[in-house]
Amino acid sequence: MSDFCQNSTMVTTLHLLQQDSGQMQELLKANALEKKPVLIVPCLASEFTAPDRAKVFANILQELAKIDYLEEIIFGLDKADESEYRLLLELVEQAGLKNTLVQWNDGPDWKPVYQKLSQAGLDFSQPGKGRNMFLSFGIALALGARVVGIVDADIKTFAREQVDRLFFPLVVLDYDFAKAYYARLHQNKLYGRVKRLLLDPLLIALKRKFSDSSADKFLRIIDFLLAFRYQLSGEAAFRSDFLRKTRVATNWGVEIYTLMEAYRKASGICQVEFSPAHFDHKHQEESGAKPQGALQHMSTDIITTLMNSLMVEEGLEITPTFFRDLAVTYQSVAEQLIKKYRHESLFNNLDYDRDEEERLVRHIFRPALVSTGEQLASQSRLAEMFLFFVNSHPEFGEYMDQGLARAINQVANKGETGLFEVPQTPSWERACDKIPGIFQELRTLAGR
Repeated sequence: MSDFCQNSTMVTTLHLLQQDSGQMQELLKANALEKKPVLIVPCLASEFTAPDRAKVFANILQELAKIDYLEEIIFGLDKADESEYRLLLELVEQAGLKNTLVQWNDGPDWKPVYQKLSQAGLDFSQPGKGRNMFLSFGIALALGARVVGIVDADIKTFAREQVDRLFFPLVVLDYDFAKAYYARLHQNKLYGRVKRLLLDPLLIALKRKFSDSSADKFLRIIDFLLAFRYQLSGEAAFRSDFLRKTRVATNWGVEIYTLMEAYRKASGICQVEFSPAHFDHKHQEESGAKPQGALQHMSTDIITTLMNSLMVEEGLEITPTFFRDLAVTYQSVAEQLIKKYRHESLFNNLDYDRDEEERLVRHIFRPALVSTGEQLASQSRLAEMFLFFVNSHPEFGEYMDQGLARAINQVANKGETGLFEVPQTPSWERACDKIPGIFQELRTLAGR
């Protein structure tokens, strides 16, 4: 029997049981006039120019052309020159897509928008997916969308029904936020390594620590994150009221950051089964040759983003031994989960390299956690040594009377939280306060 259990009071899980895709599409079309759904597809030029990716992107365009209820499809294009921009316009036209907009971020129309936002005191100097998404969100809101969805441009198993499932909870059921989940299988192996071997065991380890200390506030946050079956999926949908208040992280922690924004600012939250079949898209490599794409870099960003939410946003106070103890518990939990994944693989006749999974935990994920903790601990130790030194020498008495000790502690505390600062965009609510006419400008640039 298919699983249809609901195990969380905070997150509704919508399963694929015996779905009638025709009826779903009729309901979406009936409600689309009011909700004006807009789909965003962030993409790099390499998604449609690299020979090994062009076929994947072409299939995405063909599937999107089958959808008739979307108000607009926005392609947020990064790392593209003019010839690549024009190639995308041509591909979109050849696929028969209607109501589309190519947001060429390095082009003469949209690049000045980033400059204007920066001149208003909002930092947009760092290019990347987060900045790309932020501007696409703003364009969608300016065009009057009440529901905005986002899907990645590297999905090898993309089908139009996936978009239907993502939009349905918001367009028809009036949820504020929906997150996609799916099984990551590729070449007869389990994927989703960062979720399986870093994030889940880290959340379980944090839950154990908070359970021991009866920290109910933080337990609720961890339970919320654990309720999601695939926290790191890039496919999500937002109701406009929530989206206007949402900030976007501009590092690898963007998905965790978005979930924390939903925890604080959204009311109706759900996750939807995106695909009943195996789901596959581009995988991150471990190699340090491209540090921006390495698992090490991704791991550090995810840990930093999570700890930012707990320490800076929610006020978690940690002891000098917090990360040391957490790393020990994390590795123990990860090894228990590895055993379970081995059994899962045997049960389903999948290939499973237990040694490789354990190596990732010991040499990639655990060191990322330890390194983050050591950076924080080194700040505290340095402050303690400095205070001990000045207190031991009467020559510093005059300066102590003037507040030297207080200044040392303030700088140390600032350094602790600074380590966990997450690069982020402001919300569009904030951007509109800074530049009152920005939405009208976006509509004009979009030709609407």
